Amino acid sequence: MNKTKRKIFETSMKLFAEKGYESTSIEEITATVGVAKGTLYYHFSSKEEIFNFLVEEGIKLLQNSIDIKTAKRNNYIDKIKAIVLIQIKIVAKYEDIITILLSQFWGNEERNKKCQNHVYEYINKIEKIVQEGIEKNEIKNGDARAIASEIYGLICSTLIYKKREGTDMDIMKLYHEYENTVINGLRIK
Repeated sequence: MNKTKRKIFETSMKLFAEKGYESTSIEEITATVGVAKGTLYYHFSSKEEIFNFLVEEGIKLLQNSIDIKTAKRNNYIDKIKAIVLIQIKIVAKYEDIITILLSQFWGNEERNKKCQNHVYEYINKIEKIVQEGIEKNEIKNGDARAIASEIYGLICSTLIYKKREGTDMDIMKLYHEYENTVINGLRIK
């Protein structure tokens, strides 16, 4: 991604997260970036294309991180631990992308449906890991879909926690808290 496209990407991400998709205009993006509309349209055909690019890049980042980290783990509890830690780190580093994704999850417009599909695809990835862990008797028997949704829900609670704290969060402290309350509840005793 070239410098101008990256700046449009980062500026749009910040504005969409702060003001929402509907309240952010192309004019505001170009003024904040400091480029002409033609330059923006050279890189993106519309505000919707910018939004789709942001969401797809964010989900790709999350999924690629999960794929890499879980592939290195043999035990399914360790795979879940890796997912939880990655989610916390992504919220800490890429809060705006998660905010955009969650803010546009609700509704019936095409943009909302795309966000829903990306979230469901990600939850399905977690569900598969949980189901395999249950089948291998490494994770307590339960509803894999519900457990996967709960693990995904940690993104939401981490974002709320971060906003509530108002300062940089201690990633490992929060991870250990989730490990004690959520992950340990999945262990077979």
